[in-house]
Amino acid sequence: MTHTPADQHSTPAPAELREQIEHTRHELGDTVQALADKTDVKARARQKAGQLKDDAVARAGELKVQATKATSRVQDKLPDSFKQKAAQAAGQARATATQAGRKWEEKAPAPLQQKTAQSAQLAREHRTLLLTVAAGIAVLWLASRIKKD
Repeated sequence: MTHTPADQHSTPAPAELREQIEHTRHELGDTVQALADKTDVKARARQKAGQLKDDAVARAGELKVQATKATSRVQDKLPDSFKQKAAQAAGQARATATQAGRKWEEKAPAPLQQKTAQSAQLAREHRTLLLTVAAGIAVLWLASRIKKD
């Protein structure tokens, strides 16, 4: 900053000086706050993570709606005979799974049953992660199949 010699005509009044000082303090405070906000990495990361989470939730909702609509369209196009056969197959699969479960309980050793139960519990607790990984693998497999053709 350069200072010019003060004329008697250009000397500001004390009230004007106080106003300029207050204005400068306010600007300096805003600048310091802006710098502090930029250096607060944790807060910026939390804010970005929140935005990403909100975006992901919104996108997941959109995808769910699209999947529901697509499923409805496909089901509407299926003949009734196919739907009946699918329902029968699902019933048979449930019955077979129930039988296999009973045999497992009768014949498997207790320590093995405990380990299996723990694994099943972990799978239920991390269902979303498992489904995401499975979907990713399916996409990669499909992409590799498409590239080969």
